[in-house]
Amino acid sequence: GAAIKVDKPSNGPQSGLPVTIEIAGEDVDQLRVLGERAVQILSNAPVAVKLDGLESDLSDARPELEIDVDREKAKRFGLTTWQIGRTVRTAINGTDASEFRDGEEEYDIVVRLAEAYRKDLSSLEDLTIVTEMGEQIPLPAVATWRIEESPSGINRKDLDRIVTVSADVRAGYNANAVLEEVQGTLEDFVVAMPPGYRISYAGQQQDQQESQDFLTGAFIMAVFLIGMILVSQFDSVFKPVIILSTVLLSTIGVLIGLVVFQMPFGIIMTGVGVISLAGIVVNNAIVLMDYIRILRDRDGIGEHESLVVGGVTRFRPVMLTAITTIMGLVPLAIGLNFDFEGLYARLSPDVYWGGVQAAWWGPMAVAVIAGLAFATFLTLVLVPVMYSLVDDLTHFVRRHVTKEGKADELALEDGTESGIGAASDQAAGDQQLVPA
Repeated sequence: GAAIKVDKPSNGPQSGLPVTIEIAGEDVDQLRVLGERAVQILSNAPVAVKLDGLESDLSDARPELEIDVDREKAKRFGLTTWQIGRTVRTAINGTDASEFRDGEEEYDIVVRLAEAYRKDLSSLEDLTIVTEMGEQIPLPAVATWRIEESPSGINRKDLDRIVTVSADVRAGYNANAVLEEVQGTLEDFVVAMPPGYRISYAGQQQDQQESQDFLTGAFIMAVFLIGMILVSQFDSVFKPVIILSTVLLSTIGVLIGLVVFQMPFGIIMTGVGVISLAGIVVNNAIVLMDYIRILRDRDGIGEHESLVVGGVTRFRPVMLTAITTIMGLVPLAIGLNFDFEGLYARLSPDVYWGGVQAAWWGPMAVAVIAGLAFATFLTLVLVPVMYSLVDDLTHFVRRHVTKEGKADELALEDGTESGIGAASDQAAGDQQLVPA
């Protein structure tokens, strides 16, 4: 029988090879040919020097014993295909007959032919099948057999059979650039593929693209929700725009931090760090702008003076908030590991630097640290400047609207007075025409 295995998608980071080519179709033999052809093309192309471990998962076939049952003959003897298959499978693979217990250990007792007979297929000619009536029917009387080569497994994706051609990228080469070169090399191969067969590029690139799309959507949703909350809080559109601008501009600090620490822009962890900044950066800007509004509304301080007083007064809280957050992330960024369990159990903390955790969590911590530091500068400098520009724009609009409103009002008053004067003159003329 067939052994079917269903694997759930991995919940961790991308694990596919950088170069993963999936060819989908119906016929397994045709898929094997296409997979081997793709491997051959890539092996003879200049890109081959950049690939390591190029192979097709259907290229290695293994021998398989195929039994062809003559159903008419088997029916005359009262045998079923299941009985015949079970007998052959028991003879070659064996069947668990019982268990042997040795203390707490258990061992399966497998019944099958001796190894010498299992390796000699001619021994199948002497194999007999017992019917329900107790008769022994020779296997050659109801079936024939032959050795065929078949793939070790048939993979499916979205109900289609697929063959996967995969390879790793040698050190010193960019994975995305190599994949683009592979796609260019296989252009003619893709065009010449038979109808009903298609090719797709999966693996690490597909995983990264899916992660990037998800994190991009999460970032947009986070900024949108924060903006809605700020609009309801400040009863304004311009002020939330000022605050959200610090979120967008903080990504400049993220890029600067990654360049300084020579870390790659990881799609997952760096993206998570950028999304985290969206919720951290706005806090300082909200505190500063809300205090400026209080100075204007409650204390009656002027616009320019409120910006200066608010910046000076809130400088210390803003800096303390940023510094405490940054210091809390420094051990994660530098890869400082501390074994608390060892400290409590053996009074040995086992402090060390680096490790796998540092390579995984380091980019996220660096992204938050650099982005928050840059955003703090934006909060103390750029936010008051933008606030002042918004005030100037508001005054300009109000003056422009006020002038137009006064002009319209004066024109309306002139027209009304002219109409009243004309009506009075006409009424006086009518009175003169009335006979005494």
